[in-house]
Amino acid sequence: MDSLTNICRMLSGNNIYVPNYQRAYSWDTEFDLGKTARQVNTFLIDLQDYIESKSASRYYFGHFLFEEKSETLFGIIDGQQRLTTISIFIAALFRRLKELRNLTDEEDFAYKSMIKVGQTYHFSTVDYDNQLFRDYVINQIKNDHNGLDTKSKQRIVAAFDFFTREFSQMEEAQITSLLNAVMNASCTTHIVKNEAEAIQMFIFQNNRGKTPSNLEIIKAQFLYNVHLYGGAEDEKADLIDEIKNRFEEIYKSISKIEHKINEDNVLTYTLRIYFNSLWESNAIQRVNAELERDTRIDFIRDFTRKLAACFEQITAFFALEKEHIAYHSLILSGNNGLLFPFIVKALLCRISDSDMLRLAASLESIFIRSRVIGTRADLTSRLNDVFQNFEGDIEPIVIRIDWMKKQNGWWGYWNDNELERSLQWGIKHDLAKILLWKYENHLIQAEGKFGYSPIRYDAIVNPHLEHIAPQTENPQSGYGEYGDEFKNQYIDCLGNYLLLSAHHNISIGNIPFEDKRNTYTQLRQQQEVRDMTEADHYWDKNKIAVRKEKILKFLLETL
Repeated sequence: MDSLTNICRMLSGNNIYVPNYQRAYSWDTEFDLGKTARQVNTFLIDLQDYIESKSASRYYFGHFLFEEKSETLFGIIDGQQRLTTISIFIAALFRRLKELRNLTDEEDFAYKSMIKVGQTYHFSTVDYDNQLFRDYVINQIKNDHNGLDTKSKQRIVAAFDFFTREFSQMEEAQITSLLNAVMNASCTTHIVKNEAEAIQMFIFQNNRGKTPSNLEIIKAQFLYNVHLYGGAEDEKADLIDEIKNRFEEIYKSISKIEHKINEDNVLTYTLRIYFNSLWESNAIQRVNAELERDTRIDFIRDFTRKLAACFEQITAFFALEKEHIAYHSLILSGNNGLLFPFIVKALLCRISDSDMLRLAASLESIFIRSRVIGTRADLTSRLNDVFQNFEGDIEPIVIRIDWMKKQNGWWGYWNDNELERSLQWGIKHDLAKILLWKYENHLIQAEGKFGYSPIRYDAIVNPHLEHIAPQTENPQSGYGEYGDEFKNQYIDCLGNYLLLSAHHNISIGNIPFEDKRNTYTQLRQQQEVRDMTEADHYWDKNKIAVRKEKILKFLLETL
């Protein structure tokens, strides 16, 4: 493979694959062209801009770093996202060209050189996505979206669908212009035969202008340190294989949960569990310090195992979150930095389902109290010792949190009096929506009707916070007088807030209460407002006060 080449020559006669310990496909696509372009959109836009510029120089696809496994087999170390996109782009491009006419001999040769000849594929993605990649993109024998169980599979399908849609609107001349630009585009390559050199090159390149994740940097550092200090060749090879296998599992987990949680955050949570302290925060600095020690190899082995276990448990927890409203509610409490270290520890200790639910409820109560009250007091310092001592018995955690909720004086930041005071008015809207969602489920459960289950927060389409009595006075519209007391104490409080979908909220605006009341037909709290105003169809400060007291009573009993 030449150092200065083009895509056609780089792929021709070679088998390039993404090793399983590398990240799966991570480029996103935006189908609404009125919104901000994502990486796949930008790929096409840049190529089209190049063609329109009529530049005399060839388009440049960038630099690729490979590890040579044999004369024709190469693992891609850097550039896999671009090369995956290029392969998807070419496959979709040839599909459209074949719809328009038969391929010329030169075009057929280019297809066989870049995509596939017989049963030989020139590019393969990670193993767990590769069959989908071949079926949907290359062979095009799959045309549905079933079985897309990883985020990377969804991205592969989205990229191919996007290119297919865009090309379907193009005539033959536009398609051939794109094909010629791709076939002639230049790229540079660097081939290494030693894995240590490949990893060193990766670290070198990505410390100069690129921004890889902390997880990627640490993976490369681990492999490089094993190459340098791993002892005998057989021991070194075994540990390298173990690390690669661990990261294969990690990237599988990431492909399932990355839309819910950031991988570098999971790295930080692992740091807190491994070193048994909620104060751990700087993963790169902490890991680098450990790699300076003589015990670096033991640390690499142990930390990689813990890292894979943490990703596995967080993936399992998100699966539980789909089934249990209590875990869904806990995530909405908004303190992942404390939440996940406790939860992962609990899952690793294999505590009972009932204890998991008690732990979730206890953690949620203090997290929500902390958000509502808004004190500067730090939860980490109050919970770190019970976290450090936690080995499966949740009682000390529950007791500590209950104690924090009842204390006065120096520790009385989160007690009932502070909670009730903070709930009176002026709650941030994002938090108020969550509190009203919890109240909604309380009303559902209070009805006790067969077949009615609590609703998930994400089941409410784009939830908005409605002011029943609008912020701007609408005279003689059924809301009472807008005096200073009403404006300062009643407009912005839980009693006057209502949870609506965005479409519902926008549709009603500042209209008379009678008209607004007629639209309250969805959630139980909307029905509650209708019931409260059945006699007079009037919404004033007295009704706001009554409703606020009901909501406060529920929250004080629950939190």
